[in-house]
Amino acid sequence: MTQDTGVQPYYARNATDLGERYGGVPFERIHADVLDLLPSGPARAADIGAGTGRDAQALAARGLEVVAVEPVREMREVARLRHPAPGVTWVEDSLPRLERLTGRFDLIMATAVWMHLTPGQRSAAMARLAELLAPRGLLVLSLRRGAPPQDRVMFDVPAEEAAAHAADQGLELARLTENRADGLGRAEVWWQTLVVRRPA
Repeated sequence: MTQDTGVQPYYARNATDLGERYGGVPFERIHADVLDLLPSGPARAADIGAGTGRDAQALAARGLEVVAVEPVREMREVARLRHPAPGVTWVEDSLPRLERLTGRFDLIMATAVWMHLTPGQRSAAMARLAELLAPRGLLVLSLRRGAPPQDRVMFDVPAEEAAAHAADQGLELARLTENRADGLGRAEVWWQTLVVRRPA
């Protein structure tokens, strides 16, 4: 999530309901197409736009040291109640700047986040994520496709655009999955997953 595209009020108002909805879809189902690529501990991971904490908890359970980044206070509160996972550090920050993140990460995940970035923010956001990747580090972007809803700022961003921004930063394509059905059963929504890697 970003601090300046108008999405925070929606997530603040609906944090509890979203915790129920998103928490009902298992990590392994949402990320089935890339589970074989994800590292197991010891490794350092960042969950960008961590929301209600499902992915951060699952990564910590794999033995990773996880920094969960979420700008919305209400979402962080729900996450701490639903997923009080040891090994997860919560940080209030957001794309495109991620000013409070330091060091390098072996894995960065951004699930249902890229859609909130404006066209002018996406190149800068990819540059910042590339800076944060360790050598051979993976960036996993889950991209929501389909017509955006009217109740928050959102864009339909194809994986090809995100892949081009990644290539501009010297990141290598590791995997691109297509046409995954929506985990919440919405017929009008489908997903692509883009995985890119920083060269050694």
